[in-house]
Amino acid sequence: MASSSRDQALSLFAAANNHGDVNVKLSSLTQAKDLLLSLDPSLSADLFPFFLELQSSPESLVRKLLIQLIEEIGFKAVDHSPALVSILLTFLRDADPIIVKQSIVSGTNIFCNVFVEMIVQFQQYGKVERWLEGVWMWMLKFKDAVFGIALEPGSAGIKLLGLKFLEIFVLLFTPDNNSPEKSTGEGSRQAANISWLVGGHPLLDPVALKSEANRTIGILLNLLQPGASLPGCLTITVINWVSWIEQVQLLVCFITLRHADQFLTRS
Repeated sequence: MASSSRDQALSLFAAANNHGDVNVKLSSLTQAKDLLLSLDPSLSADLFPFFLELQSSPESLVRKLLIQLIEEIGFKAVDHSPALVSILLTFLRDADPIIVKQSIVSGTNIFCNVFVEMIVQFQQYGKVERWLEGVWMWMLKFKDAVFGIALEPGSAGIKLLGLKFLEIFVLLFTPDNNSPEKSTGEGSRQAANISWLVGGHPLLDPVALKSEANRTIGILLNLLQPGASLPGCLTITVINWVSWIEQVQLLVCFITLRHADQFLTRS
């Protein structure tokens, strides 16, 4: 049964790579993905190289679907996760803006999920597995690349998604008063932030991350300075984001001061 599924997956990958009809390619790729996820990881491991070959497909729709499938597969392909994530960096330099946009969107979601997974793993098991460390290293490279896209001249649509990543980056590394249990219970993994880092972490330094978030706010503010080359529509967007971020930070300061006042009163 497993051998039959493997052979079927290989046939589907071949169709996704070589068939002349783009609809057949897309259908074959989707079916191959479903087979990969249904197989035992030990049996599907040698199939992922065929999956990765699709990054050189000449059809933009195939490359876009590949990015979406990488996001969907997520941590189910543990041994291949770093290689899958590395494809996103390649696609950030794609000639087709649609591919670049999808790479930023999917990469942003993966970045948030990897951040949460690193915290949860350490809290539950007292360590972060090596494969996840590898994914995080690729995510930091992704962050640097998207920062460059957001700040360099280019397509307004692509820059908008890049700037959106900067906003999410700031919010992830700005503490609030939510606990991990509350956020997870509400089903909102993206509600995570450095407030979850209780008791230390081998790879995530809250002080350094908060400092980087503050530096990023400075970058956003510089984009609003006279003479900045930001298009008008993006200027309005950045103003809204900076205003929202500042409100969050003011709330954090208020909560911190209130707790300090209560402590002094009790003392």
